[in-house]
Amino acid sequence: MEVMRVLHMNKGNGENSYAKNSTAQRNIISLGRRVMDEALKKLMISNAEISSIGIADLGCSTGPNSLFSISNIIDTIQNLCSDLDRPVPEFRVSLNDLPSNDFNHLFAFLAEFYNRLNSKKEGLGLGCGGGESCFVSVVPGTFHGRLFPRRSLHFVHSSSSLHWLSQAPCGEAEKEDGVNSAQLYNVGKIYISKTSPKSAHKAYALQFQTDFSAFLESRSKELVPGGRMFLSLLGRSTQDPTTDESCYQWELLAQALISMAKEGIIEEEKINAFNIPYYAASSEELTMVIEKEGSFSIDRLEISRIDWEGKSINEESYDLVVRSKPESLASGRRFSNTIRAVAEPMLEPMFGENVMDELFERYAKIVGEYLYVSSPRFVIIILSLVRTG
Repeated sequence: MEVMRVLHMNKGNGENSYAKNSTAQRNIISLGRRVMDEALKKLMISNAEISSIGIADLGCSTGPNSLFSISNIIDTIQNLCSDLDRPVPEFRVSLNDLPSNDFNHLFAFLAEFYNRLNSKKEGLGLGCGGGESCFVSVVPGTFHGRLFPRRSLHFVHSSSSLHWLSQAPCGEAEKEDGVNSAQLYNVGKIYISKTSPKSAHKAYALQFQTDFSAFLESRSKELVPGGRMFLSLLGRSTQDPTTDESCYQWELLAQALISMAKEGIIEEEKINAFNIPYYAASSEELTMVIEKEGSFSIDRLEISRIDWEGKSINEESYDLVVRSKPESLASGRRFSNTIRAVAEPMLEPMFGENVMDELFERYAKIVGEYLYVSSPRFVIIILSLVRTG
């Protein structure tokens, strides 16, 4: 799988687009707002003379969410400057995603974005207008490598992106009971599960550690000393990488694929050859990589939980959500649409465009039946990091 080519959300503004099916990701952005605002406040207080601030949103995707984060960041800085009786700095905003991202659809939101900034400026009496002191640019490329000049950034934001890997891991060729495990690598699965061989677990963990370390090393060169990063990503709260909270959405998608293979609609060998370039890390794994790479200190690390439709969960009062069968099936369809907007560009080259409707119809039904008897959740890991040195 050529991840650089296929790892993008569904384009445009159609019914299956990411723009129409990304409410959960927007809720994740809002979930981390308090921690992000705290990081921005510390950044501005420690940089009293800053006149031009470099901001990057890595993995910006497309649609209305793409400028939602940047709007939040600018709003917070404007309000801080008003409270501190300081001039608002010039904003240098960089939006990053892979070259296959639908940047054209993103550009369509810029006029509204600038109009909102101008209205905010007039309301606060501050100087941030579309053509005056806020400059937006697009930087295509992988955030697992360098993207910006040295010491050109003050603040990096990334939400719902770092759980994506630079490539789908390959299994290690080990002998298990006299059989080459490379020949049996992750049979019938598209992600690691409880029945996956240990070589698959190792390969995924190693790929994430390699990618996240490369991400940190690249940002360490691009951020000024004392610069900050706010990161939120899907993860897990236990050491077990096959816990339901980290992988069951892919287990159910594999079930839909296998059901089609049994009917001869798709080839089972293609399922065995397909692995999602995704990894839900634990907070311990993240901490280990950050400490080993050595360029950042952790200012804050929090774990939150949301249900599969992106609604926040209060852990103390969390219990099984009782749904009727029709409600469960409706929720299953909404969740299927969310996963389709994210995963279809990766699935289509392997299994064919003509089977996508059937695949996600089956997936919606499987998910709906699962939601009728269970209340699954995602774990969101929120990180605030400071560039040391």
